[in-house]
Amino acid sequence: MPTPTIPAGNLFMNATLWTGDGATSPRTITNGVAGQSFQPDLVWSKDRTSAYNHQLFDSVRGTGSSKNLMSNDTAVEGTNASSFGFLSAFNSNGFSLTKGTDPGNEYLWVGNTNDNYVAWQWKAGGTAVSNTAGTISSQVSANTTSGFSIVTYTGNATGGATVGHGCQVNSIATAPSMIILKSRSLSSNWYVYHSGLTSVAYQIYLNFALAEDNAVTTAFNSAAPGATTFALPGTGYGSNNSGATYVAYCFAQVAGYSAFGSYTGNGSSDGPFVYLGFRPKFVMIKRTDSSDDWILLDTSRSTYNVYSLTLYANGSYAEDSNVTNRSLDFLSNGFKIRSSGVYINASGGNFIYMAFAENPFKYANAR
Repeated sequence: MPTPTIPAGNLFMNATLWTGDGATSPRTITNGVAGQSFQPDLVWSKDRTSAYNHQLFDSVRGTGSSKNLMSNDTAVEGTNASSFGFLSAFNSNGFSLTKGTDPGNEYLWVGNTNDNYVAWQWKAGGTAVSNTAGTISSQVSANTTSGFSIVTYTGNATGGATVGHGCQVNSIATAPSMIILKSRSLSSNWYVYHSGLTSVAYQIYLNFALAEDNAVTTAFNSAAPGATTFALPGTGYGSNNSGATYVAYCFAQVAGYSAFGSYTGNGSSDGPFVYLGFRPKFVMIKRTDSSDDWILLDTSRSTYNVYSLTLYANGSYAEDSNVTNRSLDFLSNGFKIRSSGVYINASGGNFIYMAFAENPFKYANAR
């Protein structure tokens, strides 16, 4: 068995938990002990106890009350963060959170008293650099090992436009398997390209439970991303409006660390097994042929099989523990569906997934 290039997933991606105290500001959250922590570049957090919006901050757009985005909402960058709290620093071993200005609600999104929180974090490349590989110049923070990059650019509404994404795997330029894109300055959908969709003519939306659609022109111009750039349509479609600013999170597959694919449900509690080549830390699943939620599972919130503590990328809902409808076994080399529910295992249903490793198969044990 080959030695993986990433022996421990928590050096590049982690899920961190904390409980709000409604008092400390700024509140420092660490994502690991010395030698097993990292400075994140993307922090995606959610209140598990209450129905409050998801919050996303990244190092390219920066910190502060004007920089949050919400995966379950079309709102522009910075909506309500100054009132309800925000991420104020990316630290060498985590991040800091600062209260807002709304009396009684100033900790709503960062540390409401006794509410439980989770933050999923990814390491990119730190300070962004200019990328001129596409017809539109971009700012890119890319991790050259883990296949993850954060991209910002300004649209020009020009046909044939492309944007450099900077994705690399072991320092080799690599096409992303998944791109999550949102306008920062316009109230618009979150557009998702995924290699497991029906074809490049299809897209899906992170902020909706909707099925994939084959609009006349997708946000990615009905084209698969290349090794250095992804394509944009000439007229808007949420990704290339003239003068609008955008952010894209790009993920390339890395053997033993990340996987992006699809499976077909069988409608049984003895559901499909999905081979990943690693024991997962985090899995996100979406049915693509019907309107069902984006399911988020991780091993920090659930600590043993079956995994069923669920959050929803497209919804502000509190954490759900419905084992009947949404449950998986996390195994040493993949995951096994343990639910007959339509959310993750409708008979004949099509599903896409995004998964990151706790440990590669060579070093992994099932629980």
